[in-house]
Amino acid sequence: MIRFDSVVKTFGAHRAVDGLDLAIGAGEIVALLGPNGSGKTTSLKMAAGLTRPTWGRVLVGDPGRDAATAVARRALSFLPQRVGFPEALSGVEVMEFYRTLRHATVARSRELLAMAALNGAAARPVGTYSGGMVQRLGLAVAAVADAPVLILDEPTASLDPAGLEAFYALVDAQRRAGRSTLFTSHQLGDVERLADRVAILVSGKLVALLTQAELTERLANHGVMRLRLPDCPDGLVARLDALAPGTRWNAGQLSIPGRAGIRAAALDIVRAAAVDILSLSAEEAHLDTLYRELTGATP
Repeated sequence: MIRFDSVVKTFGAHRAVDGLDLAIGAGEIVALLGPNGSGKTTSLKMAAGLTRPTWGRVLVGDPGRDAATAVARRALSFLPQRVGFPEALSGVEVMEFYRTLRHATVARSRELLAMAALNGAAARPVGTYSGGMVQRLGLAVAAVADAPVLILDEPTASLDPAGLEAFYALVDAQRRAGRSTLFTSHQLGDVERLADRVAILVSGKLVALLTQAELTERLANHGVMRLRLPDCPDGLVARLDALAPGTRWNAGQLSIPGRAGIRAAALDIVRAAAVDILSLSAEEAHLDTLYRELTGATP
């Protein structure tokens, strides 16, 4: 449904996207991840036909047409990272405008307004809405066309728990209907809940394409348990390093990397050394950790 063929996008001397090859199938949910400035938003804008590649092409829907054509644009719906509507219009009026523009039914518009959970504020001016309410209205607008392809840039950035549930329900409905979704997020929870595959961009390059399970596995290996000890007996670091390579002792703190499953065994080794544990904390890996691994950058 969406295909990037050797796509390059430059802004002057800067390559925002550098040779992107990526295909999203019908009914597939793909998360596009990466640090700030990695080319995620630029890639989505090219898929939506809002900017053209410098080289390469983006195909949407019909493989014989590129994303800049009117036919391709009718096959998709796009929610930008920063969404805004005329503040004097009510939520109902905003939905009616976009419903008419996208030739959707009144029933579809009402269904999505209910999903947006505006808490009785649909008839109020948008200027009175909170940021989360505007974001939920934006999701409803993006979905009103019932398009085969949904492209969402940081859709959960301002959502409260009720808005998150509405968003998850929307994307699940897309999948069941055989429609595709491409979205960006900095939230690992969104990825774990929704994505079939995860494409990771760093400095404009696709550095990894993983299933959600593969991403979880990669991150699990980068957690760390930290123990504060009064001292570190001879040989303790070496014994722990055999279990958890990369174990370090520094400034009264023992750092033991690796997945949660090894932590009990590591604690047994520490206790066997007859040393008191003054404090213990455990931290799971963040996406930044994975970005550094994939690029070889130092923390």
